[in-house]
Amino acid sequence: MTTVVPTLKKSELVYPSADGEPVAETYDHVYAILTTLAVLKQYLADRRATVLANQFLYYAQGFPKVRVAPDVMVIFDVEPGGRDNYKIWEEGQVPKVIFEMTSPGTQLEDKITKKDLYEGIEVQEYWLFDPRGEWIPEKLRGYRLGVEGYQLITDSRSEVLQLRLEIEGKLIAFYREDNGEKLLILDELVSALKVERQRAEAERQRAEAERQRAESESQRAAELESLLARYREQFGKLP
Repeated sequence: MTTVVPTLKKSELVYPSADGEPVAETYDHVYAILTTLAVLKQYLADRRATVLANQFLYYAQGFPKVRVAPDVMVIFDVEPGGRDNYKIWEEGQVPKVIFEMTSPGTQLEDKITKKDLYEGIEVQEYWLFDPRGEWIPEKLRGYRLGVEGYQLITDSRSEVLQLRLEIEGKLIAFYREDNGEKLLILDELVSALKVERQRAEAERQRAEAERQRAESESQRAAELESLLARYREQFGKLP
């Protein structure tokens, strides 16, 4: 007896959104991923773009097992907002920038397998960040797509994002190229808000003190005017 195995139509193929694997190896890697995600999402909030983290990127239609999960990827010219996964053929756009938070355990995959893959599907910039400096001494290493494939980025600038990248502790710090301002992370935003509130309160207190001083001066002037009027009534025109 011949067993017939039914074949799935393309519309019946399932593209999973998770595989049960952990997001990253260590807290430092998780924190770097989430911080980079949050900072870039805020930076691109008014653009037609999306930023996704540790979600499956499907790049071969009809082959659900052919996938990769970039730590952070930035895609332009697509609807903003999250996705459970990202299919290039449905969205019509390849990620422009990808960040991988690398470690000795993922070193070979990150610098060979993923680098070749991202180069092949024409991701414009590929950044490797080693938050603990375990195999990348400078912690951050970037590649930009050129006519001959990926070329090492030597100036720590993202041409696509128009940002300058620096290392601050175990995080990537992002600075705008147009005005030099840093894109603040959550802790820095909280601190900046606290300082601004203290400044506003100090200004309010200064304004209140100024108001009270003005009122006191006005009252003193009124008292002097009243005193002068009484002198005039009693003694006539003063010299």
